[in-house]
Amino acid sequence: MSDSTTFEAKADILGSFWIQYKSDPEYADFISYNDLGLPLAYALSSEIIELTPKAKLFIEETFDLLLGALQIEDEGFESLEDLLLD
Repeated sequence: MSDSTTFEAKADILGSFWIQYKSDPEYADFISYNDLGLPLAYALSSEIIELTPKAKLFIEETFDLLLGALQIEDEGFESLEDLLLD
């Protein structure tokens, strides 16, 4: 793995996380708090929206919060599965 996760991978990971876990009670607080960053990441990774500087800030912050919630360091993840297996 590389030193840190690329922005494109962050958006893909967050988009996948949102789709797979948005109804999971275990992550309800995280999903609720990141009610903008997660759908933005999904929309960006699905090519529904174009990247803007503000959207990038929300996605970067949401990814950092996800790593914090899972208590892991950024090791250059390539997918949600890669991140969850850490």
